[in-house]
Amino acid sequence: MAQIWKSLPSWMRNIVVPILVLILAFNVLGMVLGVVSALIWFVFKILIVVGIAAAVVILVKKAAKG
Repeated sequence: MAQIWKSLPSWMRNIVVPILVLILAFNVLGMVLGVVSALIWFVFKILIVVGIAAAVVILVKKAAKG
């Protein structure tokens, strides 16, 4: 691997490779943030559904008493 790195021209080692690494890092970071935000949004939706279901149960119980 070191031989391949040393065989690259200096402009490629100093310019092209860091740019490719940054692009790859941003893509990985975007994927991780996308997955995390999707999971958080899913949990938020579940909490909303559970809250609505609890409110319906409470209202039905109150209506049954009255």
